[in-house]
Amino acid sequence: MYRYLSIVFLLIGFISCKQKNTDTKKEIVLWTPYNDSAEVAANAEHENRRMRYKFIQSKVLDKNEVFLPLYGEVSKFSKERYETMKPLVLEQDIPSIQNQIDAGTFTYEELVLFYLHRIYKYELPNNTTLNTVIALNPNVLEEARQRDENKEVHHPIYGMPILLKDNIGTADMRTTAGAIALKENQTNDAFIVERLKSKGALILGKVNLSEWANFICGVCPNGQSAVGGQTLNPYGRKVFDTGGSSAGSGTSTAANYAVGAVGTETSGSILSPSSQSSVVGLKPTIGLLSRTGVVPISSTLDTPGPMTKSVADNAILLDAMLGKDGMDHKSVNPEPGILSAWLNPEPFKETRLGVMANLMERDSIYAANVEMLREAGIQIVVFEPENITLEGFTTLLNLDMKKDLSAYLESQVKNRDGVKVESVEDVVTFNKQDSLMRIPYGQARFDGILSDSTTAEQFEKIKQGLKTSGRAFFKIMEEKQLDALLSINNYHAGYAAVAEFPALTVPMGYKPDGEPENLTFIGKPFSEAHLLRIGKAFEDLTKARKIPEAYKD
Repeated sequence: MYRYLSIVFLLIGFISCKQKNTDTKKEIVLWTPYNDSAEVAANAEHENRRMRYKFIQSKVLDKNEVFLPLYGEVSKFSKERYETMKPLVLEQDIPSIQNQIDAGTFTYEELVLFYLHRIYKYELPNNTTLNTVIALNPNVLEEARQRDENKEVHHPIYGMPILLKDNIGTADMRTTAGAIALKENQTNDAFIVERLKSKGALILGKVNLSEWANFICGVCPNGQSAVGGQTLNPYGRKVFDTGGSSAGSGTSTAANYAVGAVGTETSGSILSPSSQSSVVGLKPTIGLLSRTGVVPISSTLDTPGPMTKSVADNAILLDAMLGKDGMDHKSVNPEPGILSAWLNPEPFKETRLGVMANLMERDSIYAANVEMLREAGIQIVVFEPENITLEGFTTLLNLDMKKDLSAYLESQVKNRDGVKVESVEDVVTFNKQDSLMRIPYGQARFDGILSDSTTAEQFEKIKQGLKTSGRAFFKIMEEKQLDALLSINNYHAGYAAVAEFPALTVPMGYKPDGEPENLTFIGKPFSEAHLLRIGKAFEDLTKARKIPEAYKD
């Protein structure tokens, strides 16, 4: 645990850096821990109870260990080159960036350096950090140089730097799920990471998340983990919620730290942070993307998904992760049309969308966007959603995690000497040994797993009942022959989760105080290509997304 120190910075280049000469060596210190108590106190009365933080800075992560290995090469990337590339990369989609590389304007190596420059610029100073990047791939620049040597025709993801939520396995970096119990966890690449690498994507690093994917404490802040600290929202640090649990995937994408990121969702964990960070997020149909190598909550509901600044990038990143995985019992063969979806926006006059009357009444941004779609020619069907309860939802998560986490620890962990836990019960015991450090907000949900006495027979009935309830909520889609339902952010994520329906969320505007808000399209199973075409048409119509003001430079 680090002693909190005052910040001492001398500017060298574009980042804060301190150099200390000793008799035997020159030590470079890029980052110094600081006392975050004033910031914690300033948020003590925040109107959102979940943003009343107990800590902001991680007490176990040394950013010097994260950032020093690549510092030598990053420091040589000039500010002049960065400024030249900025209008060609910042907020640009993958096809546009690939066109610049094809034209010889810059290389894949320079593209990685551009994003690293931004990460070092904003993540090292304590007054701008989002506490989002918690690991960097030490081999990423060498891998980028290898991409530059091969100029053949490739998948569009080729050479594109991607960040991963830190519950997704990587051979080059630890996979912690934000938990100190997994701080030293070494794994192989997850199946989706293998797919990304096979198509030439560059794994730039790992990003913070709500610890254990938001299934450890009750009403703790989104985006907090004992390993990574408190993730902050680039549209308002300590002002707006990050959403969870893929908080780092959303904030890093919004701040243009990479082309895009991969998140995971059980119920709302892609939709929520994508909406809070004004990025495009897709929660696929369960089984479209493999879960092998991902720290689980629920093998019934878990799925990875892409989080990007545009629908085009979302389609490209999703396609790059597709593939049937024999180790995942829900994995299916990919559906056609995803990669090209962004090239074929759905014609408005051929689209029928369901609109919830109660949302029209309570949210002016939603109502304005619905009216815009109506005027553009989309057929709008207004309906009153049924009040359907999802009884047993927590029990489903409890029993799945109790079984699935043990299976993950047995099959995926490579270094049993570094990871001592083998079950939820072991994690609970481990955390109690130093509760202030390991579980500052408690572990009510883990305690709930251990106290759940639901039988196997009852569990199967609960699972089937939840799926039936979820499908019942969306029956209007069949009755009215709708292409999708329109929701807001993650408002109806629970229904989409248990029904195993896909959901695409796209920026639709900002509240008067600047907080982002997204329009969410919920579709039928395995309709991802169709949702992306609709989402692309909406994105082209509204062009709502704006880069966070404080991260424009």
